[in-house]
Amino acid sequence: MTGVQTCALPICANFHKNTYPKLVKEYASKDLIKISFIDFPLDIAALNASKIVRCSAKESSILLIDEIYKNQNAWSAGDKIQEINKKLFLIANKFNLSDEKLSNCLKDQKLEEKILNDRIDGQKKYSINSTPTIIINEKKFEGNLTFENLSKEISKKLK
Repeated sequence: MTGVQTCALPICANFHKNTYPKLVKEYASKDLIKISFIDFPLDIAALNASKIVRCSAKESSILLIDEIYKNQNAWSAGDKIQEINKKLFLIANKFNLSDEKLSNCLKDQKLEEKILNDRIDGQKKYSINSTPTIIINEKKFEGNLTFENLSKEISKKLK
């Protein structure tokens, strides 16, 4: 079974902190489901956060995502994107990403196009119009998703 998560802030942060860990523990860690993330940035700050995560080492990317969601209120506030980027850099620096690497990452047009094209493809394929959106075996679930609701659907599919 494959699940796809598309996320932007802030409802996604709640999902990522409260529902996602339970899905991993109960299903993904037992190889019952596969979880894939599709970035769905709704603004330049979210796009830059997506780029930074994509520039991190694969093994630390989920930890960086955790940290970004955990601190979203602190880094996402600011009048200028430069302020927000500086706060994102401070978070990413904890994961051995240098300011130089992060600056290059934010300038990477191919990476930006990939993220934005993935968003467009996800929107076209699944008619995504809100975040988070979860796809379980091609069935779409939207809004403030709880573990209990998703678990019922997953359990049906696993039978």
